[in-house]
Amino acid sequence: MSTMLEITDLSKSFGSYTAVNSISLSVKEGEIFSFLGVNGAGKTTTLRMICGILKPSGGSVKIGGFDVASQPRDAKRITGYIPDRPYVYTGLTGREYLYFVAELYGLEASEVDSSIDALLSEYMLRDRQDELIDSYSHGMRQRIATCAALVMRPKLLVVDEPMVGLDPHGAKLLKDSFKRYAAEGTTIFLSTHSLNVAEELSDRLAIIHQGSIINSGTMAELRSESGLLDKSLEEVFLQLTLESPHEY
Repeated sequence: MSTMLEITDLSKSFGSYTAVNSISLSVKEGEIFSFLGVNGAGKTTTLRMICGILKPSGGSVKIGGFDVASQPRDAKRITGYIPDRPYVYTGLTGREYLYFVAELYGLEASEVDSSIDALLSEYMLRDRQDELIDSYSHGMRQRIATCAALVMRPKLLVVDEPMVGLDPHGAKLLKDSFKRYAAEGTTIFLSTHSLNVAEELSDRLAIIHQGSIINSGTMAELRSESGLLDKSLEEVFLQLTLESPHEY
């Protein structure tokens, strides 16, 4: 499998504070890669640099071979982003919003009609597609934001805390969808505090702590590194970060 996401010596500082400290990792096509850390470890900052929302202080990000800094249009054209909080235009209906996002990517309505139909059905929004998003619950807004990230069929899907505000049915739907997208070749880069979700979904994982990656690999490799060969990801994570459970 070819490399879809390549991060090299990536750093971000805010004044004298270094949020991300020269991290490097690569993620292959069709892989689900979880990015874990305690609050303030640098997860969301990293995701925003990957998506071109924040400019790095140093290092580089390449998506599908395109450099995010020097080839932003090409990189963003193949990247979908689901933020931890669904910022959507509430004055549009669900379907109008998806058409709006498609236009931002240079797609015509005729090109995405069938894709939008399928997404609205998959995420149980078809019956509410003609209602204003202002009337949607938090979970529904999270689902329409997910549809928006997928409408142009991204090669890389970047996801920040996808389970926030979702009920058990919504969470199960999203997990099953991620597995299917990965099987179809979409690369998923996932930041989550839900360690059980990361353990269930991930091909590989990385743990960021105080801005630096302290460990990465498969679940088996992380267990071996921590010496907790038969333990859960939660126990492995706590051992490797030396943090207490209430801090993540």
